[in-house]
Amino acid sequence: MRLGVLDVGSNTVHLLVVDAHPGARPLPAHSHKAELRLAELLDADGSIGERGVERLVTITHDAVRTAEDKGCEEVLPFATSAIRDAANADAVLKRVKDETGVDLQVLSGPEEARLTFLAARRWFGWSSGKLLLLDIGGGSLEIAYGFDEEPDAAVSLPLGAGRLTAGWLPGDPPDPADVKALRRHVRAEIARTVGEFARFGRPDHVVATSKTFKQLARLAGAPGSGEGPYVQRELSRTSLEEWVPKLSVMTTAQRCALPGVSDGRAPQLLAGALVAEGAMDLFGIEELEICPWALREGVILRRLDHLPTS
Repeated sequence: MRLGVLDVGSNTVHLLVVDAHPGARPLPAHSHKAELRLAELLDADGSIGERGVERLVTITHDAVRTAEDKGCEEVLPFATSAIRDAANADAVLKRVKDETGVDLQVLSGPEEARLTFLAARRWFGWSSGKLLLLDIGGGSLEIAYGFDEEPDAAVSLPLGAGRLTAGWLPGDPPDPADVKALRRHVRAEIARTVGEFARFGRPDHVVATSKTFKQLARLAGAPGSGEGPYVQRELSRTSLEEWVPKLSVMTTAQRCALPGVSDGRAPQLLAGALVAEGAMDLFGIEELEICPWALREGVILRRLDHLPTS
C-alpha cells in the first residue's frame, strides 16, 4: 500500500510518501518539504501567532493535495514539540482540522523518542545490541536506550536547535557570552537525565538521527547525501569539539558556505552543535553512527505493525 506520513515539526512540514507492506522495508516514493520555523513565529506568551497559523494551514493543505496526487491510501499526520508546547495548541489543531480536514496527532516527547528508537532498531537490527539513540530536532532533544524495539528509557528535553537559537543566540555572529551561557544551560539540562540511563550500563552502539547530526557528521568528513543511505556515516566527539569553536564565531552566511549545510538550517547549527557536544561528553560517547531512519519511519513502521497480515 502507499502511505503518506505528514510530519509537522518545528522547522519544516514534511510529507514522506512510501510504498509499504508488513514485513518489508518501506520504499520512499516521494518527498515534499516546506519550511515553517514555528519557533520563530511565537508570540510573547508562547502562542503560535496568526502568521504562523496561516502558514501552517496553507502548507498542510498543499501537503494533503500532494498526497492525493501521489495516490496515498492513507496519510498519518502528526506534530511534535512546536505545537505540543504552544500555549494555543488546541486552538491551532482545531483550525487546521476545520480548514484542511487533517486531524494532527500530537506526539508526546517520550512517544517521539520511542518511535525514533524503533526506526533505529529496525535499521541496525538485533546484532547492534544495546542502542543509545540521540535525536536533535528543532524544538527538542530525544534520548532513548534499550535492547528491544521498545526502549528501556526514553526522554525528551526542550533542547531543540531552533528553540535554543531563538531564545539564546540573537546575534550574528553570536555574542561569546551568549554562547557560554547556552553551553551551561544545555549541559545542566542533559546532566539531569544521565543517571536514568547510566543504570542500564554502557550501550553497545550509539546512533543519532536528525538533520543536525547529519550536517555535523558531514562537516567532520562523512560522505554526502548523494552517496545514498547505505554508506556508513560517523561523528566523533574529537571532530565535534574542533568544530564548535569555529561555528561559534561564524556568521550565518559563513555557515551556509560549509559543505552539507543548508540555508534554512545554518542559523541553528551552532545551537545544535552545542547540544550534540554536550550529550556526547556527558554520556561518555567517543563516536556515534548516523541512522538514515528517524521519526517518520518509526511512525510508518508502527502503522505497518498494526495492519492485518492477510
